[in-house]
Amino acid sequence: MSRFSEIKDLVLGLEGDFEKFYDKGNQAAGTRVRKGMQDLKNLAQDIRKEVQDKKNAG
Repeated sequence: MSRFSEIKDLVLGLEGDFEKFYDKGNQAAGTRVRKGMQDLKNLAQDIRKEVQDKKNAG
């Protein structure tokens, strides 16, 4: 379940940058959002692989 916590922490950590970008038009915050979303994608892919490996080993 620690992987789930990593995802939650990452998403919650991006909340301020989302607000700055969408509400205030801060372009630098948009860059941080894009980087954070890429990190989220990579983490999700790692979790998918881990689940698949565990399922197949099962």
